[in-house]
Amino acid sequence: MDFLTVLMITVIVFANSAGDVLITRGMKRVGEISTLHPREILIVAGKVLLNRDFHLGIFFLAIGFFSFLAVLAWADMSLVVPATSIVYVFSILGAKFVLREEVTPLRWAGTVLVCAGVALICL
Repeated sequence: MDFLTVLMITVIVFANSAGDVLITRGMKRVGEISTLHPREILIVAGKVLLNRDFHLGIFFLAIGFFSFLAVLAWADMSLVVPATSIVYVFSILGAKFVLREEVTPLRWAGTVLVCAGVALICL
């Protein structure tokens, strides 16, 4: 794997992880949607549109998406797609340390399996 491909995969992974964590944090601050009443939906939509974390999350996810499109122009999809699945590792780390979520041992075990799979793909 050449340097540019590694760099782009790294950008994709960090951008997608940051985007997921930021959108989650933003939505947790907005609160649960308790009903599907149109008024309630409009109130929640307004809160979402004014939420800085939500906007930053969309920004980072867009960076990840367009970086993904760019890297597919020269790298094999059979390498890029599995390699970017390492985003799950960084997302669970973000959930644990940024969002302060409880991560069960079973989820950590799944994360280790993802790491092993990515390592096999990159050989």
